[in-house]
Amino acid sequence: MKDKITLGLIVGTRGFFNPELAKQGRRILLKKLKDLNVKTVVLPESSTPTGAIETISDADKCANLFNEHRNEIDGIIVSLPNFGDESGIAEAVKRSALNVPILVHAEDDDIDKVDLARRRDSFCGKISVCNNFHQLGIHFTDTTYHTCKIESDVFVKDIDNFIRVCRIVSGLKSARIGQIGTRPDAFKTVRTSEKLLENAGITVVPVDLSEIIAAAKNMDNNTGVVKNRVDEIHAYGDIPDEIPPENVVKNAKLSVVMEDWVKENEIDASAVQCWSSIENNYGCAACTAMSIMSEKLMPSACEVDIAGSVSMYTLTLASGKPSALLDWNNNYGEDRDMCAVTHCSNYPKSFMNNPIEISNLDILGSNIGYDKCFGALKGRIASGPLTFFRMDTDDSIGAIRSYLGEGEFTDDPFHMDGGIGICRISNLQKLMKYITKNGFAHHVSMVRGNWADVIEEAVTNYLGWDLYRHG
Repeated sequence: MKDKITLGLIVGTRGFFNPELAKQGRRILLKKLKDLNVKTVVLPESSTPTGAIETISDADKCANLFNEHRNEIDGIIVSLPNFGDESGIAEAVKRSALNVPILVHAEDDDIDKVDLARRRDSFCGKISVCNNFHQLGIHFTDTTYHTCKIESDVFVKDIDNFIRVCRIVSGLKSARIGQIGTRPDAFKTVRTSEKLLENAGITVVPVDLSEIIAAAKNMDNNTGVVKNRVDEIHAYGDIPDEIPPENVVKNAKLSVVMEDWVKENEIDASAVQCWSSIENNYGCAACTAMSIMSEKLMPSACEVDIAGSVSMYTLTLASGKPSALLDWNNNYGEDRDMCAVTHCSNYPKSFMNNPIEISNLDILGSNIGYDKCFGALKGRIASGPLTFFRMDTDDSIGAIRSYLGEGEFTDDPFHMDGGIGICRISNLQKLMKYITKNGFAHHVSMVRGNWADVIEEAVTNYLGWDLYRHG
């Protein structure tokens, strides 16, 4: 995930309005973007007669600059401190041909400053700019209000949301998803189309599980990197006394090898064959290794759920926080807006209440032996707001489909082993009917906080995925 977003900036003006208003707005906006840790690509103020974009010549200069930085620019902000010349602005975007998200902003007029020298008319100018974009088939994002002051808190929030949209779009359009192992036969629900994903810019990078296992087995127990990872695992959660130290070492070696492979192959998110070959052929669970990567914003999904890992990555891009993959698993008595979500689990540490326990898989351990199954994180998901998202490839129509919504984790009791969360989602029964009737998997990705608006904007407006927004 990119640490810093780069935005192109277009400040519009029109000759018979005061050009100082455009220059002033430009300077204020540049400072705002710097404060938000955004790198900006913009023509020097001296490059055009007004310090802004107005003529076709100005548009050419802007387009040429953007093209020089086309591999850096994640989005464009179009700001209208006054009316703005729609043709110059539209041509600048068209000629740059960047195909990135665009935020269109227009400045408020002050009621006592609408004489010829001080008026802006940005309210009207924004309509004209957006009309030109519409005619050219250029997608764009609107601000909360049709016009607002650059200095306002609402516009700062609009910019923050737009940065998240840009991060989602640029991240998914070039995503590399690691497939560590093959899909277990029992999980046909998580089958996905690599070709449809590739068409959306998402590349699946496979590695045979035997290569990961062999690398872990061949790693020296006494190397510094293994000892450091053992210490990291002990600090990550509480390990019961009955767990043999060699099982922790085995888990540490697997964790190091998986994370190294992810980094060496520039993987953004991964999906792992965690059940049950790795337990039988290596002797530990993959959950801790996956959890540590997810906590470091390298999401890792269970059961080779490629679409699940893309869904997790989408949530991480939107929020900047660790995401998790869960099962829609149990009803909660007769409260039809509540349910239990679970996994064995590989949840990132910050997803859960402290302390957490790292011990053996329960269900699989009872079948194949607990000595092979160390590494599962156990505990309760902490209460608070949540966003859920799931994308899947639908081969029958040759498209990507998805659903999205918000809810909350609660502290209500539920006595089950593993990683447990109780969530409340308004009109849950409608959501479950949508999931079942449209053939979605039993897995869902979740992240803490409310991020549905930015995900909807990115997925529908710029990626063109089919989306059901629940609510």
